[in-house]
Amino acid sequence: MNRIAGAPISWGVCEVPGWGFQLTPGRVLAEMAEVGLAATEFGPDGFLPHAPEARAATLAEHGLTAVGGFTPTLLHLPDHDPVPGVEALLPSYAAASAGTLVLSADTGLTGYDARPELDELGWKTLLSNLDRISAVAAVAGVQTVLHPHVGTMVENGDDVRRVLEGSSIQLCLDTGHLLIGGVDPAELTRQAAERVAHTHVKDVDLGLARQVQEGRRTYTEAVRAGMYRPLGTGDVDFASIVSALRGRGYDGWYVLEQDTILTEAPTGVGPIADVYTSVEHLRTLLG
Repeated sequence: MNRIAGAPISWGVCEVPGWGFQLTPGRVLAEMAEVGLAATEFGPDGFLPHAPEARAATLAEHGLTAVGGFTPTLLHLPDHDPVPGVEALLPSYAAASAGTLVLSADTGLTGYDARPELDELGWKTLLSNLDRISAVAAVAGVQTVLHPHVGTMVENGDDVRRVLEGSSIQLCLDTGHLLIGGVDPAELTRQAAERVAHTHVKDVDLGLARQVQEGRRTYTEAVRAGMYRPLGTGDVDFASIVSALRGRGYDGWYVLEQDTILTEAPTGVGPIADVYTSVEHLRTLLG
């Protein structure tokens, strides 16, 4: 089975206000099908129709199925219950036969260029909410994974360690965000492959990533400067990652999810060129 999926962010479609020029769903979904992707994540609110049946039908028109969706969620505030918001999403998952809820630990701020410090009560609340959400989604047949992500409450190696030790949630292995957050994704995969249930495939220019780590560029500035590279042209050790995952029997999705910013409407081929390069490289790795 083809387990390579796409995500609208590879075409510059993002939930962050002012991120960049936003392509239409029709173009993005048609180009996903053109490069032979089997499925897609939902994308940000408003990208696909809200009604569950209409959402599923829109994907089906392009020969795509749904993987699930990237869902930034406030998890660390003691006076905020994130479960009702997650429950409201689950009918769309059922209608589209989507099986993976991809959480990120939202800061409550706009964008991914800063994050507050989390105290012990915040950590206790976050870890408890991860397990609560996982249990609620599982009843609906949906697996929940946590996506370590730059500019969220779970970003760096210490954050990931606390999640692995303090909750039972599975991980979304995002090869790019982990590297930018100071975690070697290949080493994490070797150490904790049994906790990986979903994979976001990104390649990264390590020089630009280090500028983000050192505070010399914001995350958004680095994305605009080309921090994410077509697969095989950056510094992520994908061969080791795929080998470690396969060694543990991983059978989940490999989602090509390269954060892209379009400063204007593409006049040439557009983002599909880099997507095609990346998909072909990933197919080679997966055999």
